[in-house]
Amino acid sequence: MSLQVKRAYNFNAGPSALPLAVLEKAQQELVNFRSTGMSVMELSHRSKDYEEVHNQAKDNLIELLSIPDDYEVLFLQGGASLQFSMVPMNFLQPGQKAGYILTGSWSEKALKEAKLFGNPYEIFGGKESQYRRIPNLDELLFDPADAYVHLTSNNTIYGTEWREFPNIGDIPLVADMSSDILSKPFEVSQFALIYAGAQKNLGPSGVTVVIIRKDWIEKANTNIPTMLKYSTHAEKNSLYNTPPTFGIYMLGEVLNYTKKLGGIAEIAKRNEAKAKVIYDVIDTSNGFYVGHAEPESRSLMNITFRLKDEALEKKFLAEAKEEGFVGVNGHRSVGGCRASVYNAVPYETCKAFSEFMEQFQKVNG
Repeated sequence: MSLQVKRAYNFNAGPSALPLAVLEKAQQELVNFRSTGMSVMELSHRSKDYEEVHNQAKDNLIELLSIPDDYEVLFLQGGASLQFSMVPMNFLQPGQKAGYILTGSWSEKALKEAKLFGNPYEIFGGKESQYRRIPNLDELLFDPADAYVHLTSNNTIYGTEWREFPNIGDIPLVADMSSDILSKPFEVSQFALIYAGAQKNLGPSGVTVVIIRKDWIEKANTNIPTMLKYSTHAEKNSLYNTPPTFGIYMLGEVLNYTKKLGGIAEIAKRNEAKAKVIYDVIDTSNGFYVGHAEPESRSLMNITFRLKDEALEKKFLAEAKEEGFVGVNGHRSVGGCRASVYNAVPYETCKAFSEFMEQFQKVNG
């Protein structure tokens, strides 16, 4: 049965849009999951029925991202924000250094937490330029003594994204990929650890995916709480405690849907087309719309821009809301406008928004 409702033009930054087909399947299975007479939310996480859901989600992620055999895939809780602490707690000793590449607010928060455990430092800081760009690789100097280097692959607030990741040799590279994982191909083997909150491209909020090299787990600090050790969750297949079962079920269905579409290569093509239709309006507006990010650093996931004056911007946002475009306000810390066009946002939604932008300029320009 199809959901008989008018779907919003959903540009929310997270929790964000989910594929309609996934929502419809979840609706069908909500009360009686696979003839169990129970919802998936009611299944024991130790049952065979749930174990199949759990392992299939894990296997699908491994397949889609081509995750090598020497990595563990974990389903944790606490969001990326807990990983800000959990990474240094496991891998940063007192007095030891770790390099942080600051490209936005979330990398700032990650650095703040790391200071509780060691001596992290800024490899690059983009705050003075209002985080308009991703650094060039030749601007980055790494210390071989670093315990690890941390970056944020996509910056939701400022609308910037890494096009190419740095090669730092034997230094472990850690990435917060919460807002662009699964949006385009990349090599997992470049990283010692990747973490991502699910609520952008992977599923609903409540699940955090961690992809971590097995040999790095073995080097982690041991004198930390059991629940905050990666080894605890790796040894128990993320079932040490009760996991967010419904969130993992939904994540698995999103991954199934992604496979049916043709995988990440096809998703990347769609994402490029979606972003282009909006960026083209900005670029041809003769300054009516002003993009925040420098063109070579632009995100395919979060399109950030302002209008030429504040009064016009308020009018734009009010009219966008009236037309059914949801979540177009910029982050509260910076203001402006933002269209978050994650994987599940249809091209038609982006096209409709671009046409609204063109019409608004025609009337108000």
